[in-house]
Amino acid sequence: MAYVLGIDVGGTSIKAGLFDEEGQLLDIAKIKTTELVNEEAFHIVTAGLDKLLAASQLTPADIVALGLDVPGPVDAQGHVGVLPNITLDVEGLEAALKAHFAGAALAFANDANAAALGEMWQGGAKGIKSCVMVTLGTGVGGGVIIDGKLVAGAFGAGGEIGHINMEPHETESCGCGNKGCLEQYASAKGLVKLYLKACKAAGQTPVSIEHATDTISIFTAFAAGDACAAQAIDTMCAYLGRALSQIAAIVDPELVLIGGGVAGAWNVIGPKITAAFRERCFPACAAMRISAATLGNEAGMYGAAYCALQTRA
Repeated sequence: MAYVLGIDVGGTSIKAGLFDEEGQLLDIAKIKTTELVNEEAFHIVTAGLDKLLAASQLTPADIVALGLDVPGPVDAQGHVGVLPNITLDVEGLEAALKAHFAGAALAFANDANAAALGEMWQGGAKGIKSCVMVTLGTGVGGGVIIDGKLVAGAFGAGGEIGHINMEPHETESCGCGNKGCLEQYASAKGLVKLYLKACKAAGQTPVSIEHATDTISIFTAFAAGDACAAQAIDTMCAYLGRALSQIAAIVDPELVLIGGGVAGAWNVIGPKITAAFRERCFPACAAMRISAATLGNEAGMYGAAYCALQTRA
């Protein structure tokens, strides 16, 4: 039996999943690190991976492939672009892993793209050849799969759904530097801003918001009958439905999966997004299904492992 590691890379921690070649998740480990920029940090990673393997009575020699998903662009050749949100010596980490797991294939993938591949491999899009994954978290990410293949794009920016322009007259800037991106309205931060804006316009005192991405408080307020929370959620879902209608007209996928933290309220947002999509979509795309993703926070690990196995093949 051969095994593969799917590794979700963060700024000061990684989450690693041990899989068999059929895609069964056997074990998970979270490894806290310093910034991944030197040999000491790389050793923490390899030691943590060794501990994960040892729990299943395995060694690095049993690993045939490693996949790593990162929060930034990765082109079709697996080259990692600028990672604005974490500090990572990609070449150093790659060299350390290749030395430790001699002979194993190694692949990098964008985190949202990896989530899409993970859902296609073992999740809600299993058996589906053309699908789109949208992740609603701190930002809005996405992955596009056509005929079973990921669309990475010429510059590694394929699937950057969060940066579709929705409001050309927006005055506030998105984190990317542009104005009016979907991410400004459909992310966790975006929903909080929509709610606070609605409260200000209505002269209503908002519920206590614990932090900039505290959507739980907004959905709780919605359940209690807060009209401004309802308005904010409706607005977010309208933007998402419009964006999906544009994606459908270009990609024409069979299925769109929506994941990420905000999607935890799927029973609320799912019907609203679907209704907004149906209202705007090109008629030939109306049969496209919109569903909740099924792998949760583990989707990226699954997808990273899948990418690694494809590289090996």
